[in-house]
Amino acid sequence: MFACATFAAEWRGSVALEHRQFLQSPLEVQQHDGYTSIVVSPEFNHGWDNNRQTITIAPFYRWDQHDEQRSHADLRELYWLYAGEWYDVSIGVRKIFWGTTESQHLVDVINQTDLVENPDGEDKLGQPMIASTLITRFGNFELYLIPYFRERTFPGKEGRLRTIPYVDTEESALYEDEKRDKHIDWALRWSRTFGNWDVGLSYFDGTNREPRLIPGFNGAGESILLPFYEQMRQFGVDVQGAVGTWLWKLELINRDTSQGDFTATTAGFEYTFYNINQRGLDIGTVVEHLYDDRGRNATTPFDDDVMLGLRLTPNDVQGTELLLGIIFDRSTDARIYRLESSRRLTDHLKINIEGLVFSGLSVNDPFYSYRQDDYIQAGLSYYF
Repeated sequence: MFACATFAAEWRGSVALEHRQFLQSPLEVQQHDGYTSIVVSPEFNHGWDNNRQTITIAPFYRWDQHDEQRSHADLRELYWLYAGEWYDVSIGVRKIFWGTTESQHLVDVINQTDLVENPDGEDKLGQPMIASTLITRFGNFELYLIPYFRERTFPGKEGRLRTIPYVDTEESALYEDEKRDKHIDWALRWSRTFGNWDVGLSYFDGTNREPRLIPGFNGAGESILLPFYEQMRQFGVDVQGAVGTWLWKLELINRDTSQGDFTATTAGFEYTFYNINQRGLDIGTVVEHLYDDRGRNATTPFDDDVMLGLRLTPNDVQGTELLLGIIFDRSTDARIYRLESSRRLTDHLKINIEGLVFSGLSVNDPFYSYRQDDYIQAGLSYYF
């Protein structure tokens, strides 16, 4: 990171080399056992007018060895922000995050999921918008106007962790609204802190970020899936409260589409044992329940599941972190095991290890196409 006095500007970011090795042979001959990729994600910030005005630019690029759809560029952020005493206004491409829980983020509906990055849905595409926040003693009121919709990314024919048949994004996606990706979406959110509790209420009206997948054929006559984007209205609640060494979390939504309406929740807690044996080690236990009242008709695999997690934080100078988690279906044998870990090697280098294992998936499980896609991934990142 460095500062340029002439422009009062700041550059920072990272460059990473990653390799994802799958532990089983692929289901289709076009797929591969290993995928190496390079990721470049710089960020530029410039402030003026006593930092009341700022501009942020954050491009992103990934090159993937085999999957053409995973090799992609995105403008994660490019926006101007004016921050007044009791309000702020921004125009441009931004990433907005709503949510509290660990296993999934039901209320987080502003940005589209960048699914080629990771199947956990944590990575998001930049979203063009006009946003404003009003800061009052009754809480913060946020308004978002979204003039352009972004389609979800999907792995290509040679990619892993994809559906079978694959989603062909080279073909035109289907939309419920005749304006297609030009439909103007909007959202409102109110949030306030009550002592140790943070509460948020949100409403979204616009194009559903989660498409239904419709069977079809592409120009080459191949059997494919086409994303179909419906209109939706969603009311959301997110709550997080710190009570001693307990951290309680809740996300709840009610979503209405042309297919009907449904309610889904993720709720649970994280309990942390601090400084065990006076050695600085913190151990956090995470328990969450994932529920969708559509049951087996849900488009998500998490209709009645439990997530158990263990978070280890040694608080060492290398910043070591380790998270082990399992999500299991209460009515079937389906299990998803996940590992996330990282450790600094120097002031500029960090190593990351990830793992994902699927077990007991039935033919009706939305993740059934992933049944051979267990993997371990190692990454080396250079931060500047």
